Amino acid sequence: MERRTLLATGIAAASAAALRAPSARAARRLGRVRPGGPGWPSDADWASLARATGGRLSRVTLPALEGPKAQALLSNPFYIADQPGLTESSGWLDAWRSSPSAYVVAASSAADVAAAVRFAGAHNLRLVIKGRGHSYCGASSAPDSLLVWTRAMDGVTVHDAFVPAGSSAAPVPAVSVGAGCMWLHAYQAVSVGAGRYVQGGGCTTVGVAGLVQGGGFGSLSKGFGSAAGSLLEAEIVTADGKIRVVNHDKEPDLLWALKGGGGGTFGVVTRLTLATHDLPKTFGAVDLTIQAHSDEAYRGLIARFVELYATSLFNPHWGEQVRAGPGNRLKVSMLFQGLEQAEARAAWKPLIEFADAHPGDYDGQDSLSAIALPAKLFWDASIMRHVPGAVVMDPRPGASPTDFWWSGNTEEAAVFWHAYTSAWLPASLLDPGNQARLVDAWFAASRHWPVAFHFNKGLAGAPDAAIAAARDTATNPDALAAFALAIIADAGPTLYGGAAPDLVEPRANAARVQAAMTALRAAAPGAGAYINECDYFQADWQRAFWGPNYPRLARIKRRYDPNGLFFVHHGVGSEAWSADGFTREA
Repeated sequence: MERRTLLATGIAAASAAALRAPSARAARRLGRVRPGGPGWPSDADWASLARATGGRLSRVTLPALEGPKAQALLSNPFYIADQPGLTESSGWLDAWRSSPSAYVVAASSAADVAAAVRFAGAHNLRLVIKGRGHSYCGASSAPDSLLVWTRAMDGVTVHDAFVPAGSSAAPVPAVSVGAGCMWLHAYQAVSVGAGRYVQGGGCTTVGVAGLVQGGGFGSLSKGFGSAAGSLLEAEIVTADGKIRVVNHDKEPDLLWALKGGGGGTFGVVTRLTLATHDLPKTFGAVDLTIQAHSDEAYRGLIARFVELYATSLFNPHWGEQVRAGPGNRLKVSMLFQGLEQAEARAAWKPLIEFADAHPGDYDGQDSLSAIALPAKLFWDASIMRHVPGAVVMDPRPGASPTDFWWSGNTEEAAVFWHAYTSAWLPASLLDPGNQARLVDAWFAASRHWPVAFHFNKGLAGAPDAAIAAARDTATNPDALAAFALAIIADAGPTLYGGAAPDLVEPRANAARVQAAMTALRAAAPGAGAYINECDYFQADWQRAFWGPNYPRLARIKRRYDPNGLFFVHHGVGSEAWSADGFTREA
């Protein structure tokens, strides 16, 4: 039996034992309650929760979703995040559709969260957690549920010298953020304001808490590691309603589980403190599109790029992605740190010279653009708003003049996913003797659908300290040995406020996405996947997301949440529940 088969068998057996119902009494509580059904809280019960949370309980109502004005608002991720009944994705083909909860606690403190958690446990409610609402797999959406909404808990505090509670460790520069904080605001406080860097996500409106709990890869992770690897301390409300502060000295197992074990699973995180790093001298971007005029030429272009990446770009300076697709176009959209503009341009000279040396086979070599700016300015809205095509400012009346999103993320607002899948690609594929196998697989996959290699989401090539920090997280160790995360996806317009879509073409496209991933996996069979950007229908998900870490996560889940109050699709312990999280089946 192969090693991976043995590993998967061991994980399954250990998980089943770790998640076994703790007692016959607990096992009898098989179903959660729904509105109008037996056990649903009375009006008096809801009134008591409203009092306990200072009036921050309300029924969830949806905003207007039809008409040009409403549809324009639904292209604004800030607007979506401000609505308790909406999520940043409107659903997934044959999987889920965004549905509002019955009630929401718009929490402003850990005490509000604790009151909601205790109420949900006492009344056997389906509980949902939402900060910014970016989960592709619908973790923050469930009808007939109680929503704990942490959007208002968005404070940011920068520390020159932070020491975790109860620790004798030396103080380090850090930043503390509330559970509703988005990465844009963290970056603006840390980089623009304090001249430091905190490793986070690439999309400005993604929530800090959800990204960290999923592992947390961003545009510059090749230089600074995962966001989870920077987590020093967290405040969390567990299923018993206790507010806990966890770090490497206080309940270290729970801290470890929060570092990549999946959001919405072990409790409601209310605050996180992350280590910060020295700010590089520059951040910058490179864009280049080269068109090949035959399949043979295209395969040659891919091969030359893979060789160039392995010899010159496989280092902490470079992140983001290169995409290959059926149109025989290689699209480079890379970010860099710590390089001057001339250095960044020079790095791509060999690929351009290769194309120039084959007249008639390629064009687009003159499309290369490179821009570098002082890193301190990268999230400075007063600067970025003047960079053509770079950002979209929040256009709502009264919006903060510092709030923006990258223009490339506009198409993801309220999106309806048809398919999405990912796989970590081992760095061994960059060895000269293995490059042909990688090139063949990437080219074959690109015949079905565009395939993007996100180099920042594999940590091979990162500094030793960044890899060591990521090793002390729950993330699948495949990420540490990967040079890139391959992502293949398709999506369509929002389902909010629209007529029922024709699903024939989306299903056909979803099949092409899966065919592309099958072709790519010929080079990396059994490769793990990134939980924050994964297939809703991921097979063998426990191994794919966490590898050998799953049994330990299952034990921690049973210790802190024995009755399964916290449920998300394909989260730790979810195999004990029905797909909707309402019925316990094991």
